[in-house]
Amino acid sequence: MARTVAGLPRGARLSDHVTLGVLTTTVPAALIDAVLADTERGSVRQRSLPARLVVYYVMALALYGQASYGEVLRCLLEGVRWLCRGGDALALATKSSITKARRRLGVAPLAELYRRVARPLAPAGLPGAFYRGRRLVSLDGTTLDLPDTPEIDTRFGRPPASRGASAFPQLRLLALAETGTHAVFAAAFDAYAVAETTLAGRLLDRLKPGMLCLADRGFVGFELWQAAGATGADLLWRLRANQVFACETALPDGSYLSRLYASPAQRRRREGGVVVRIIDYRLEGVPEAEPVYRLITTLLDPTTAPAGDLAALYHERWEAEGVFAEIKVTLPGRRLMLRSRRADLVEQEVYGLLLVHFALRHLMVQASQALGADDARDPDTLSFLHTVRVVRRHLPLHAAFSPSAAPADAGGDLG
Repeated sequence: MARTVAGLPRGARLSDHVTLGVLTTTVPAALIDAVLADTERGSVRQRSLPARLVVYYVMALALYGQASYGEVLRCLLEGVRWLCRGGDALALATKSSITKARRRLGVAPLAELYRRVARPLAPAGLPGAFYRGRRLVSLDGTTLDLPDTPEIDTRFGRPPASRGASAFPQLRLLALAETGTHAVFAAAFDAYAVAETTLAGRLLDRLKPGMLCLADRGFVGFELWQAAGATGADLLWRLRANQVFACETALPDGSYLSRLYASPAQRRRREGGVVVRIIDYRLEGVPEAEPVYRLITTLLDPTTAPAGDLAALYHERWEAEGVFAEIKVTLPGRRLMLRSRRADLVEQEVYGLLLVHFALRHLMVQASQALGADDARDPDTLSFLHTVRVVRRHLPLHAAFSPSAAPADAGGDLG
């Protein structure tokens, strides 16, 4: 359901929260230096494009999705000319030299930065982020268009079409997002042919006790359900119409207990299986609604998690569609096509994109809390597009380096 876009509470402006640079606030230089050291990708000699700067540059590519390589670098460097160290030379860096610097940096530092930075953001009690003390998270997938080069086509492949194959290669991305804040705190991606259930297995270690994970059809299988439940998180996933569950115990709210089996043969023999709760419901009066929706959950007690609550709650999963719209349309300014023409740089660019989206959502959560806990508002009521525009305006003023650093210190930081 579409939401009415609202501004910040009176007296608080989003621009008030950008003054230190949204990139360096969420991804500080000290953390980048530590990651570069740990991944052995720090600059070993004086370069015109040092490793730390290239990390911020990859992030800036996502923030200025429609700008050229050189223009992105110019925007990033506007605020550090006061360092009097290579400002003009950096601004004249060619596309070729930028690409070489990105290749030297590689994928590992961006991947490790994202792993260390991304996390759930909602403080306890944030509106729209919890259900009876459980943090709401969503598991969902999408695809990203890639440049049509032989190397990228070989690495990622492309979806089939009615006549041959589609126009562009694509990668498959699976995201674990905090529903209330849209913060993607874990992600996995691979070739288009890799199934979402395979990618889901790579994200389960980010599920924790106290979370309630929502997911759409296609994820429910015995092994994945067992593995996800073993994390201690609760699950509320939608079932496919052809999945069979016999009613073993009817519950007062219309839901019932059943069992999920590892195979049809075990179901016929009633061997093993794990106890689950099934909720069937309809969306009356909703145009184009399906005849019946069916959910499966680990929340077995209808007194602490009524079926009506869970049926309404499940549709919060559609917030994930809003997350992907932010990443694929709002942030780049039009339908996203990654610009990197090498497979390794595509992966690097994806992590830069995820880092920037997380930084923007981090900023929005901070802004939603500007008046204190008593007046906190749901971050969903703030405009992501407005956030992007404000940060784009302010980035050239504050760039990638904290203006609080003394020039003598900052000179060494660039390496």
